[in-house]
Amino acid sequence: MPDLTGRFDGARVLADLNALRSIGTFKTGVHKPTFSEPHMRSLEWLAARLPDAGLAATIDGIGNVLGTSTKAGPKLLAGSHLESQNQAGWLDGPLGVVYALEAARVINPDPNVSGAVEVAAWCDEEGHFGHFLGSRSYAGAVTEADIDAARDRSSGRTMRDALRDAGLAGRARLRAEPGCHIGYLEAHIEQGETLESQGLKIGVVTSIVGIWQYRITFTGEQNHAGTTRMAIRKDAGLALAKFCVAIDAAFPALCGPRTVWTTGRITLDPGAPSIIPGGAEMLFQIRDDNPDVIERLEAQLRRMAADVTARGPCSVEVERIRTGVPAMMNAAFQDTIEAASAACADGKSIRMPSGAGHDAQVLATLMPSAMLFVPSIGGISHHWTENTADADIVTGAEVFVETCRRLLAG
Repeated sequence: MPDLTGRFDGARVLADLNALRSIGTFKTGVHKPTFSEPHMRSLEWLAARLPDAGLAATIDGIGNVLGTSTKAGPKLLAGSHLESQNQAGWLDGPLGVVYALEAARVINPDPNVSGAVEVAAWCDEEGHFGHFLGSRSYAGAVTEADIDAARDRSSGRTMRDALRDAGLAGRARLRAEPGCHIGYLEAHIEQGETLESQGLKIGVVTSIVGIWQYRITFTGEQNHAGTTRMAIRKDAGLALAKFCVAIDAAFPALCGPRTVWTTGRITLDPGAPSIIPGGAEMLFQIRDDNPDVIERLEAQLRRMAADVTARGPCSVEVERIRTGVPAMMNAAFQDTIEAASAACADGKSIRMPSGAGHDAQVLATLMPSAMLFVPSIGGISHHWTENTADADIVTGAEVFVETCRRLLAG
């Protein structure tokens, strides 16, 4: 194991994570929606600590925190996000930010390392106002019109109002400078059970899935629930339920080995117990790292919708509302994470795809990018019981710091 004595501090990593956990606490997790008071306090917490790592801190006009260095030599960008899902876990996002902060504190003052780690906390990775808004803004893929149109998914509040209330209105949004960084590194809890079930410490991410989302709308006829005979009903809710069952019957023969699909929200109109629904809507999502698989499944969805419409009594419309291009992680960076794992984690690592989306897939459109995972207890995430053992957190941090050191060394 490399000698990091006097520099790397696992207790400091744990203390930082617990300090962030104390902001916006919900049960054993946190509740930090984007631009909420706890989220903004978390951004300020980070900005106040970046100078200790030799970094100048900026919170930009979309809520990204960037810590930049004037040290000579190559620059490696590292980070994650600090907002959370509603009533969710304490490590999803902050783990990667604190690892990046620790790497900067260890490496940047070291005269034997050429270059520096720069730290990022990307805003709204969790999609309260839009998916990966902070990292996409940094990549130049968010327009002012996009911000004008964005609404909080829970309250409907405009993003402009949220930015104003957070004190960010009028600030410039930072943009990536081509060639400024040798690459991007992100750490995250696995959000699955692969590492824990196999007694492993590090996941070396090979790819990040693309996410395709659909609004599937069913149109029937609203009528009285007591006086309308079953034989003549046009029940949009029943049509939706049958469609969900049909998806689960049809998709297994067409999907890939790691394809997943989810009906995340169902809405009935008007949604009253004594009224036959005249309309129904489901938000449906498919994830895979192979676009060819998605094309097959989307085509199947559309065939099923056309068949239901033709047979009646309800019609079905499928609208694609989000397309997510899968991202491949840089092969040389993967090798470096694996070598650092051999040095710091007894080689207890595995290469694996990510079934969740991450800012790294956006940064991968700009520069070589990579991710490492640490175990999640019980595979639980997006819930306040999300957790990782302290020892695994510290091991992951050591591997992360050593990976940064090796990447900067070239």
